Amino acid sequence: MPRTPSSPLLLAGLLAGAAVAHAAVPEKFDAIVPRSLPGSPRGWTYASGVAELALAAGVAHPRTRKAAAMAAAAFFVGVFPANVKMAADARHSSSAVRAVALGRLPLQVPLVLWARKVSRGAAAR
Repeated sequence: MPRTPSSPLLLAGLLAGAAVAHAAVPEKFDAIVPRSLPGSPRGWTYASGVAELALAAGVAHPRTRKAAAMAAAAFFVGVFPANVKMAADARHSSSAVRAVALGRLPLQVPLVLWARKVSRGAAAR
């Protein structure tokens, strides 16, 4: 199995970048919000972006890193249904779109493992 990265600042950067993307192109994220969630997709898009920004700040700071990294792992699990919806919606799209949508599904596993590794590394210090 490939090694997961351990850099907390890289993880924080990934989360911050995702937060910016949620604000910059919310319609891309609105489209993958599961319909079963109450409220508007845009509300969920912005809420998840705010959560990613808060997680990024928490992971970046050594005092909050352990808890924030574990929360990030939970967040990565929590957004998995959006990736499933994206893959389901891509069934009738081009092969390139289907490949990207399907490729996102297993990507959640290394993200969860990375966040857990950052949390364990913070605990050891």
